[in-house]
Amino acid sequence: MVGTPPLRVVVGEDQPLVRAGVVRVLEEDGFEVVAVAADAPDLLRKARAHKPDVVVTDIQMPPDSTDDGLRAAIEIRATQPDVGVLVLSQFLEDRYALDLVGDRADGVGYLLKDRVGDLTLFTDAVRRVARGGSALDPEVVQRMVGRRRANSPLDALTPRELQVLALMAEGRSNQGIADELIVTVPAIERHITSIFGKLGLRAVPQDHRRVLAVLGFLKRS
Repeated sequence: MVGTPPLRVVVGEDQPLVRAGVVRVLEEDGFEVVAVAADAPDLLRKARAHKPDVVVTDIQMPPDSTDDGLRAAIEIRATQPDVGVLVLSQFLEDRYALDLVGDRADGVGYLLKDRVGDLTLFTDAVRRVARGGSALDPEVVQRMVGRRRANSPLDALTPRELQVLALMAEGRSNQGIADELIVTVPAIERHITSIFGKLGLRAVPQDHRRVLAVLGFLKRS
């Protein structure tokens, strides 16, 4: 039987030692790194040329060494919607995460660079994004929760439902949310059904409601 081909990755990182470390972690976990780039224009070229499953990029890259990597990631999401994009950042900045997500919460991730040290968390996030899921850093999500504005539609949610939605925004599966909150999966499914109803998503197809709920959380927080 033919095995499943490895997920293909393009890595964008201008620091050689960091780049080598990211590549090694990915390859040791079974990914195929098809190209690396040390600046944003090269990242865009290689993403177009290789059509990877996912791009993993630093937020700060030449030529300007400001948010060039983020802007390249946003362009890749706009022009290659089938390519997942995971941005690594030194900054606990929810605005960057919102700019990256845009109007689509699928195939996207924003992690603080410290998370790369947790190899399982990092590679799980890359794999989830490559397969069309999301992976937002827990610290960024909690910052959004803390800034929730008055009269938000999220005010209708119970504290537990808000916890569940925050974990959904991090990209957790129902099983992952249940494990985190130490409850059963059916209990989480009931909370999610209630969330969908309170956010007016009853008539939306099932596979799209989760994405819309996360977008609602991000944009209305």
